[in-house]
Amino acid sequence: MSQKVLDSHALLAFFENEKGADKVAELIRQARDRDKPLLLTAVNWGEVLYMAARASGHAAAGKIEDIIDTLPIEIVPVDRAIAKLAAGFKAAKKMSYADCFAAALAKQKKADLITGDPEFKAVANEIHICWL
Repeated sequence: MSQKVLDSHALLAFFENEKGADKVAELIRQARDRDKPLLLTAVNWGEVLYMAARASGHAAAGKIEDIIDTLPIEIVPVDRAIAKLAAGFKAAKKMSYADCFAAALAKQKKADLITGDPEFKAVANEIHICWL
C-alpha cells in the first residue's frame, strides 16, 4: 500500500457517513493492519475540527478530535517546504488554501491523495488522486 494523504473532505465523509465513507473506513483498516498511518496535515486537521464545530458545536468537534487521536492517522506539522508547495498551488490554481496543503503533502511524499472534492481536479496532473 503506497502512502496515503487524507484531505478534510475524505475525513468528513467518514465521520458523516457520506459518499466514500466506506472507502475511507477500509483505508483506515488497512493502515491499522499494516501499521502504516494515513497522513493528514495539521491545517486539514484544523479544517475538520472547525467544520465540525460549525455544524454541530464545539463538544461534537471535541469528540471528533478524540476519535481522530485513536485512528492510524499521523497529523503532519506544516513546515516551510510544505507551505511553499501549498503557496505555489494557491498562486496557480483555483483551490482553497487548506486544500493546497493536502496537495502539497501528497506531492512532497509522492503519496496518493484521498478525496472526493472536485477542486482537486486542478492538480490531477501533478499528484495522484484516489477519488471517493
